[in-house]
Amino acid sequence: VANNMLIFCCGCQAKVEARLTNGKEIYPHREDLYSKPFWRCDGCKNYVGCHYKTTNPTNPLGNIPTPRLRTARQEIHKMLDPLWQGGSWTRKDLYNFLSAEMGFKYHTAKIRNLNEAEKVSRLLRSLVAKKKIKKI
Repeated sequence: VANNMLIFCCGCQAKVEARLTNGKEIYPHREDLYSKPFWRCDGCKNYVGCHYKTTNPTNPLGNIPTPRLRTARQEIHKMLDPLWQGGSWTRKDLYNFLSAEMGFKYHTAKIRNLNEAEKVSRLLRSLVAKKKIKKI
């Protein structure tokens, strides 16, 4: 496994040579995360986790977010996930709708800045408020 990978860093606003590390470095107070892989930007110290339960356990979970962007993405998932998990939308239809609105193949981990995060949040709040439950 390579110990470095080019990954877009939202803090540096550029592709950076991220370094593979583990949860012991990222979360020293969380022993349960010590063995989990993370990619870290040594320039700004931001990091991203990995798809560790897959056949490619060091595949990053998207780009490297800032702390504020990480929080915004978590808030998006709190709105997004119930829409498809509850059967209001299929996950595919919801992501296709967001892709069309955002202008790129949508995935929450691809959001690069707080403006994009706010746009997605507005779209999701609008769907919930209008009770737009099925396909558009």
